[in-house]
Amino acid sequence: MQAWLRCFKPLTLIPLRCSPISRFQKPPNHLKPFKSINVHNLNLLLLNTLTTEASSSTSSSSSSKSLRERETKEFWLYNTMSRERELFKPKVVGKVGMYVCGVTAYDLSHIGHARVYVSFDVLFRYLRHLGYEVCYVRNFTDVDDKIIARANELKEDPLSLSRRFCEEFHQDMAYLHCLPPSVEPRVSDHMPQIIDMIKQILDKGCAYVIDGDVYFSVDKFPDYGQLSGRRLEDNRAGERVAVDSRKRNPADFALWKSAKEGEPFWESPWGPGRPGWHIECSAMSAATLGYSFDIHGGGMDLVFPHHENEIAQSCAACNHSNVSYWVHNGFVTVDSEKMSKSLGNFFTIRQVIELYHPLALRLFLIGTHYRSPINYSDVQLESASDRVYYIYQTLYECEEVLRQHTEAQKDSIPSEIEKCIDKFHKDFDASMADDLHTPVVLASLSDPLKTINDLLHTRKGKKQELRMESLAALEKIISDVLAVLGLLPSGYYEVVQQLKEKALKRARLTEDQVLKKIEERTMARKNREYEKSDAIRKELASLGIALMDSPNGTTWRPAVPLELQEQ
Repeated sequence: MQAWLRCFKPLTLIPLRCSPISRFQKPPNHLKPFKSINVHNLNLLLLNTLTTEASSSTSSSSSSKSLRERETKEFWLYNTMSRERELFKPKVVGKVGMYVCGVTAYDLSHIGHARVYVSFDVLFRYLRHLGYEVCYVRNFTDVDDKIIARANELKEDPLSLSRRFCEEFHQDMAYLHCLPPSVEPRVSDHMPQIIDMIKQILDKGCAYVIDGDVYFSVDKFPDYGQLSGRRLEDNRAGERVAVDSRKRNPADFALWKSAKEGEPFWESPWGPGRPGWHIECSAMSAATLGYSFDIHGGGMDLVFPHHENEIAQSCAACNHSNVSYWVHNGFVTVDSEKMSKSLGNFFTIRQVIELYHPLALRLFLIGTHYRSPINYSDVQLESASDRVYYIYQTLYECEEVLRQHTEAQKDSIPSEIEKCIDKFHKDFDASMADDLHTPVVLASLSDPLKTINDLLHTRKGKKQELRMESLAALEKIISDVLAVLGLLPSGYYEVVQQLKEKALKRARLTEDQVLKKIEERTMARKNREYEKSDAIRKELASLGIALMDSPNGTTWRPAVPLELQEQ
């Protein structure tokens, strides 16, 4: 057994699973990821897509085979610890252990949370695409001060409230096409592990007990601040560190909090109480992946103090504790200020997808590099919605033409089509291998989509030799890439219709009202009332409804409202 695993003390009640040297065995019942969700009014299309994607998560997707055949052998990932991109090398060949800090379940999740879990879902998908067997652990914090405060406010049991919001979070992840993690531990199921780890830290002399509280002594860990770059003297009490005059150093943080009146508690060697926030993730990551694993991730706000404290605790408990890559995503901002519940400037995922398709929100989130801040605005969401409509409408029309031509196809395609596909392959490989540059991949979709539209709608394209073969090859490579990005729906037509429904909702119109306007405009044109005709077109365009004239008549599609286009 490797030296770095010897120090892990197997825990009595919950066996270590998903060890980096194991074959990622099926987790026990209390650690099982969710298989089904009780979703109220959850869109059937999204659930079908999630089921399809989840069923393929246990093995390499055959749909990505052509992409994988050309993949870049090297993958560079930014490491917050070293502050530079590093060549990704897992501890165990062919296997990856990844832990991402999950939500504190006391309310509906906002789009800042959405960005975290969409970002790491893309990383999860890409690692699987590269052929790695990934054990992805994403926890729930279901024991916390915020949960207790909210439960008291609602006069509800804290664990019951937390369970309810865990299910709400599952629904949000299904909407956003985030695959279920391999393991989904909860704090309330891991008290023995947490207590065991605190004992180990105390035994090493890195913590102390005061009146039933246990504090970590930062003075005992010389490397404290290595992740965040903060100096110990910068950590003043009251600034993200609880004020307590009993502490030896104001920066010391709680490992165990003694029970207070009316709060949930668990028995421990130090008396009844509950764990501090930071020790929870250290214990759950060790219980599921061991003390040494590949990737630990979360939002940039977790660098300090949460991840800094996790490093100190885990290293104090085990001398060989080591995470190879610390990965953090940037903030979602509103008017250049971080979106957060504490600031009150947040939008929940539910609020956003009430008016915009979840896939539009997902495209918006990956349309900026995961480490860069992204500014939330209606303009950005309208633009993302317009883009996904164009993508899926193009692929739907392509699919329909291919369905109508069932004759046997040749294996070859024209050289210019092959060049287009090869360039797209290379752009995908190079961009994703360079620290997941998803915006470049999204931009590179333009050429193959334009080529499909040329083949479908232009005179020259319709006469193209090997036209069906070209369409099939282009649709295949685009759908393969969309699958890696988490943007592949179970059906193009259904999404196109849903995008139109969302556009009508934003415009506060029914389709019958739009069709009536189209009839009025058609009559005005027939009567040569061009001023009236233009006014109707402009009126609808201002509401995000674009009219498309063709020899077969006038149709409509969603578009960015005129006022927002000007912005």
